[in-house]
Amino acid sequence: MATAAADLGPMAPRPFRVVRRRRETADTWTLELEPVAGEPLRPEPGQFAMLYAFGIGEVPISVAAVDGDRLVHTVRAVGAVTEAICAARVLGVRGPFGNAWPLPTGGDVVVVAGGIGLAPLRPAVLHLLARRADYGEVALLYGSRTPDLLLYRRELERWGFDVTVDSADGGWRGKVGVVPKLIASATFDPAAAVALVCGPEVMMRFSAEALLERGVSPERIFLSMERNMHCGLGHCGHCQLGPTLICRDGPVYRYDELEPLLAVRER
Repeated sequence: MATAAADLGPMAPRPFRVVRRRRETADTWTLELEPVAGEPLRPEPGQFAMLYAFGIGEVPISVAAVDGDRLVHTVRAVGAVTEAICAARVLGVRGPFGNAWPLPTGGDVVVVAGGIGLAPLRPAVLHLLARRADYGEVALLYGSRTPDLLLYRRELERWGFDVTVDSADGGWRGKVGVVPKLIASATFDPAAAVALVCGPEVMMRFSAEALLERGVSPERIFLSMERNMHCGLGHCGHCQLGPTLICRDGPVYRYDELEPLLAVRER
């Protein structure tokens, strides 16, 4: 079946078996997938795949990790397709698509994640931690609206994230406030740092502004976009953003390239 799918080209999904499913929040699951046949996928940190719930539909989902031969995705069930994906035993997979996070060695790295935007950044975080000696300061900043919406809670402390939430009840003992506010006190050299940012667009805009205020140059700030991707190949045009197509030219953009395009709000 995998060979036949490969013969049909990148529009044909390959079957992957869901071998493990872990609940992250009330509506979000992390799925581990293995190919039914054929070679495993080897995406780079920041790339995405198209996940297909057979007979229902297909959506783009960022790769949250590659664990051996397993492809890991974190999916929020917010509609018929993503609900079916979270419940499936077998999924169709196309990809990987898009470009990757830049991870040049030798300098500092700032990771700023908001909400489920931590999932596309997770492979970069794992890369940085596995090769810690290759980098200078690594600042890991993460925020969500409330404590119950935090992803990967078992790993956050071990990874060394500075975590905040927008609001919380009396049971929360951590920081309260929006994640861009963490940037002012984070330890890194602005002249030597590369910043990776992913989350809601309003959070990314304010994070970029905070990084600029710290002295990080706009060409060293990178944001990941996820608007309206349908085909993954740049054919359908649904994800057009200015003169670019996000699935083809992104999803990772330099801020100096993206800033004028962010003025065009998503419909």
